[in-house]
Amino acid sequence: MPTIVFLGAGSVVFTRQLATDLLRFPDLPTLTLVLHDVDAERLEVARGTVENIAAQLGKAVEIRASLDRSEALAGADFAINMIQVGGIAATRVDLELPARRGLRQTIGDTTGVGGVFRALRTFPVLSGIAADMRELCPEAIFLNYTNPMAMNVWWMSVVAPEIRTYGLCHSVYWTVHDLCELVGVPVEGTHYRAAGVNHQAWLMEWSRDGEDLYPRLRERIAADPELQRRVRVEILRRIGYYPTETSEHSAEYLDWFLRSDAQIERFRLKPLEYIGISEDNVREFEQARGILAEGGDLPLHDADDAAEYAPQIIHSLLTGTAREIHVNVPNTGLIAELPEGAAVEVPATVDGSGVHPETWGALPPAGAALNRTYLSVADLTVRAMLDGDPELVRRAVLLDANASSTLTPDEIWDLCDELTAAHAAFLPTSLGGTLAGTS
Repeated sequence: MPTIVFLGAGSVVFTRQLATDLLRFPDLPTLTLVLHDVDAERLEVARGTVENIAAQLGKAVEIRASLDRSEALAGADFAINMIQVGGIAATRVDLELPARRGLRQTIGDTTGVGGVFRALRTFPVLSGIAADMRELCPEAIFLNYTNPMAMNVWWMSVVAPEIRTYGLCHSVYWTVHDLCELVGVPVEGTHYRAAGVNHQAWLMEWSRDGEDLYPRLRERIAADPELQRRVRVEILRRIGYYPTETSEHSAEYLDWFLRSDAQIERFRLKPLEYIGISEDNVREFEQARGILAEGGDLPLHDADDAAEYAPQIIHSLLTGTAREIHVNVPNTGLIAELPEGAAVEVPATVDGSGVHPETWGALPPAGAALNRTYLSVADLTVRAMLDGDPELVRRAVLLDANASSTLTPDEIWDLCDELTAAHAAFLPTSLGGTLAGTS
């Protein structure tokens, strides 16, 4: 009986989506779904969520829940990671402390100062997960959803290169889905492929029945002045290819957008937006808890909206079904213009024999240049944790385009001091925190 572990299962909306997609496959064997979280209340709601889904879909499934990570991982075949170290409180710190100094972020979970400190909180937990997997389920596949994706996949490749790790993100799928709706073609039957870095990959191929759909997109943009106020449209205009993450995210990866009130107004941006999104997630958890407490059924997404790659990978490996997805993996010559070893996002085929990332051709030169800046921040963050060097943390933030467009080096150093103090419980002593171990 295949065993799938959900790490951070208290993210119950995401747990609901993944479990629903898995249990909707009619040709999978009976599964064991093991739920783990450090919050007992959230874990109990996660258990109730999966039980409710199985009942609605009429599927037999073994469900276990444990607050003990080692117990949860014992004998696993797949481990799906969706932890958020520090929860919404840490997210508020990542966004609000920089904002007090004038540094504006929209999401703050991927790169920049928010992404750097989110990574530094997450790396020690990833190291602990890797140690448990090495001992308890060394053949298991690690499927990571936790941001910052590029940093976390890079970290796992360094501390646990023997663990098969794949970073998964739905951004490519939903980018194409939304663009197809914009130009009036169905996404089904559309050929699309992207390459680059997670949240800053480039839609390199997008066609239907042999027709390149980029000209249709450009015509649609030219006819609508409001579309020209989208961050991603501006990036397309300047770089030549469409990026695969939302405008809200994309705005903070560059120094073009959040540096002034005029640009924020022009591109309709909402600094600190992720705080509201996080609060919505808390409300969704509370709604799910209430529905389950009253004995009701949780709403399930439509089968046509099954965009997550983890269930697809598991299905392909267990049934031999071949499909193409996009994955984040270490760069072993996959993209020549990007640093070796860095985590890159590329197309991959998956079947009964495994996940097979594709070696990509050339990226657009300007796109590759932006990717390298993004990866430089990730590189220094990984090195900071490996070396226990707090100066590298500050240099990573200094290299971030958005941070350096707003703050002086002195201000960046001071801000990192503040964030280190605020997140001390999650950071190792070598970086100025109070965390003694790495697990």
